[in-house]
Amino acid sequence: MKEATILAIESSCDETAAAVVRNGRIVLSNIISSQIDLHTLYGGVVPEIASRKHMEQINQVVEQALAAAGLGLKDMDAVAVTYGPGLVGALLVGVAHAKALAFAARKPLVGVHHIEGHICANFIENKELEPAFGCLVVSGGHTHLVNVKDYGCYEILGRTRDDAAGEAFDKVARAIGLGYPGGPKIDRISKEGNPHAVEFPRAKIEGARYDFSFSGLKSAVLNYLNHCEMKNIEVNKADLAASFQNAVVDVLVAHAMEAAKEYGFKKLAIAGGVASNSALRGAMKAACAGAGIEFYHPSPVLCTDNAAMIGAAAYYEYMAEHFAGWDLNAVPNLRLGER
Repeated sequence: MKEATILAIESSCDETAAAVVRNGRIVLSNIISSQIDLHTLYGGVVPEIASRKHMEQINQVVEQALAAAGLGLKDMDAVAVTYGPGLVGALLVGVAHAKALAFAARKPLVGVHHIEGHICANFIENKELEPAFGCLVVSGGHTHLVNVKDYGCYEILGRTRDDAAGEAFDKVARAIGLGYPGGPKIDRISKEGNPHAVEFPRAKIEGARYDFSFSGLKSAVLNYLNHCEMKNIEVNKADLAASFQNAVVDVLVAHAMEAAKEYGFKKLAIAGGVASNSALRGAMKAACAGAGIEFYHPSPVLCTDNAAMIGAAAYYEYMAEHFAGWDLNAVPNLRLGER
């Protein structure tokens, strides 16, 4: 494959990010401006505030990414941007900025699927990783089990029917008084709790063995809290968090390992914000070791939303000459594999 240096932009939710990535695996810069502190005030992401903040930050974030790489826009072979899925207003800021840069510099424009970016984050630190492999994508908005057949070629084996795992983490964290963002806070407090203190349900979808459902688990936690309140029983937050987390991890790992057996995966990867969860990483590592499967995962900074992963995915789209036109638009409900 020939060399290519790509400026990538990510603005699908509440991180304004830009990165310069060479050949899909070498990160020359990765700048992230997070809005977590701002949205914590509201207990979750407020789309309108996120969009406005992206508009404030995107120009300087892109300039910082180029400066940190020691390169200019003229040195880029292409400009890439996340165009879906995500919050429509937030996506539009990134798409408009990328289109303007690419047009002004006369560079090809590459539109990248956000979930494809998460999957490709695994290539950055695992230079030897190549398709085919299985990938469990677990984030605030998505829970997908994917057969990565080749670069840019994906088969979705299972997806969530309701709440994504990360969404369930946030809702349960709010219910037990931990606040936002829920994932890291539940992960932290769970280390002090008993994961078998409360046995919560593990949902299975009839006729769709690899699909996920976490709304029933979330409801079970809320019912447990209501029961304790009615009976005046003190709730051990660490035990409750650990038990909830254990139920989520059990389902995620079980589905991934079952798919690995059926499809003959010799390699399994995890991706997305929840992939930074220590319990999930530990359980997946142990399960893969027991089954003789190679296990891959990105560093936590590459699990959460960032532009380096978009640059990694964009390289393979660029090599395939999958370029976007100037009519590229934000597609908030874009499905993996669609163009």
